[in-house]
Amino acid sequence: MRAKKLKTGLNEVRKRWRDGTMKIQHGDEDIHTANERELGDIIGKEISGKLHTGRSRNDQVAVDFRMWVKDEIDSLEGLMTTLIKTTITRAEQHIDLIFPGYTHLQRAQPIRWSHWLLAHAWSWLRDMKRFAAMKNADFGLGMCPLGGSALAGNPFGIDRQALADDLGFKKPTQNSLDSTSDRDFVAEFLFNASLMLVHMSRIAEDLCIYCTAEFGFITLADRYSTGSSLMPQKKNPDSMELLRGKPGRVVGSLQGILLCMKGLPSTYNKDLQEDKEGVFDAADTLSLCIKVLTGVIETMTVNEKNLQKALSHDILATDVADYLVRKGLPFRETHHLVGTLVRVAADKGVSIAEVPLKELKEISPKFEADISEVWSFETSVERRDAVGGTAKSAVQEQIKELKKALE
Repeated sequence: MRAKKLKTGLNEVRKRWRDGTMKIQHGDEDIHTANERELGDIIGKEISGKLHTGRSRNDQVAVDFRMWVKDEIDSLEGLMTTLIKTTITRAEQHIDLIFPGYTHLQRAQPIRWSHWLLAHAWSWLRDMKRFAAMKNADFGLGMCPLGGSALAGNPFGIDRQALADDLGFKKPTQNSLDSTSDRDFVAEFLFNASLMLVHMSRIAEDLCIYCTAEFGFITLADRYSTGSSLMPQKKNPDSMELLRGKPGRVVGSLQGILLCMKGLPSTYNKDLQEDKEGVFDAADTLSLCIKVLTGVIETMTVNEKNLQKALSHDILATDVADYLVRKGLPFRETHHLVGTLVRVAADKGVSIAEVPLKELKEISPKFEADISEVWSFETSVERRDAVGGTAKSAVQEQIKELKKALE
């Protein structure tokens, strides 16, 4: 009967919080005392006074925060899934497009546009798996601290495994002293959020570069761009610039909680009230950034002609080296020979594809008429058909694996 009254009363307290009729009073020390005082007004203080038996604010806030983080991870996983699916869809749409791949921001080798897009999707999948592992672990976030009381444990013989089961945890924490002070899950959440934002900042930087007039590979939708207050011709990728800057605040929160935890004496200390603000902000920031990036990828225009115009035969230099390898030469020697070819072409003011066969043979007698087959960008990407490569079959396999991972 008392348990039923307590439950009915607590439901009424929750209703009053939700509809705004719950009023904080001068004597309320915190949320816990406010709830107990309001509960007493509803069901009487004789029964409400039993609510806190064997409990402490220390283990209650520890379990509440864990439950909030678990729910937030559920929400983030849904957003991450949508982001990855959207990226897969765009990769499928443009699977035949080839453009220069870059290292050191220098044109390197031809790759498929879809291959570049999926590279980012794989990093986000790792982020999603890290969050999932955190939520589903049978330690850390998966352990329930409720019942550990203030520090010494509960003296009333409660079934802590039943409590853990009811609240969606794998098992109870095993040391009451550790239970109340453990905020590893806070640092872990902030690290995971920081790393995903770092990953997203990389595609944000790529898109900022690719939408410039110098590249012109993409055009961002108007809703994700802004104009200049002075120069009417400008269309700034503000959404991506803002996303690029967001990791700093969340990484700062990660550093903050680590420094807060450093050197704390055993069990609960009030310093740990600093654990929540950074997590709440990180969750909001990450959620917003995922939504914005999903929208940018979904709505951006890929300028196919500019991608094709950016292709030049110099990025097939590695293919020339591979050609000579197939003729029986060691790669290190072919690398040197192709370097010579590049210098000869530069001296003549032509591309490496325009150097006559006669002069090629002067560099190496291994050059033959079939060198002409090397000057195909499609052939170049299709040769790279090993797992993880940029050949169409390899990209299609990536898409298959990503979709499987999201099931």
